[in-house]
Amino acid sequence: MLKKPMPNAAGYDVLMKDRARKRGVSKGQWLESALEVLCLGSISDVKIDVLAKSLGVSRSGFYWHFKNREELLAELLDYWTHETTEVITENPDFIRLNPGERLRQIAKTIHDYDLVRHEIGIRQWALSSKKAAKAVAAVNKVRMGFASNALKEFGFSGDDLEMRAMLFICYQAFESTVFREIPANRRRELIDKRVDLITSQ
Repeated sequence: MLKKPMPNAAGYDVLMKDRARKRGVSKGQWLESALEVLCLGSISDVKIDVLAKSLGVSRSGFYWHFKNREELLAELLDYWTHETTEVITENPDFIRLNPGERLRQIAKTIHDYDLVRHEIGIRQWALSSKKAAKAVAAVNKVRMGFASNALKEFGFSGDDLEMRAMLFICYQAFESTVFREIPANRRRELIDKRVDLITSQ
């Protein structure tokens, strides 16, 4: 049986958009697309038409999931909070680990799944939006609490505890942005040493 010839680049693009229209686009895909657009530009670039084009669907599909752009932006902050923070802090598989292994596995999960890829875009948005700033502050508080609880089990307290928790969080959030020239596999190799350093007496 003869196979259909593969379409050229332009034809392939049309084919994929047609498939996207047929299968529909989930709310999660709209939100992921919004985060990608945000990180490539700014919050002003997150527009329904732009998202629809990036997903290869008509803008009418947007209204299956959101009333308007404002609702999208509100849900975007909740989505970011869950996908980058709550998936860690509310995961029983992490909570049951001993504190050192907990910090190591968290760091490796963040690295392997690139959970902080939207960190800069969200925090840039927070500079001009009270709602985004509030969401970022809430995430900071949850992350600090989670890291601090692990470090308390090593006996740290006061300024020493706060400093170590801040170091751990900042390193996870911004390492991949600051040290882009260092290969990802090398950065992963250093995770155990970094956790040992932060938890050493």
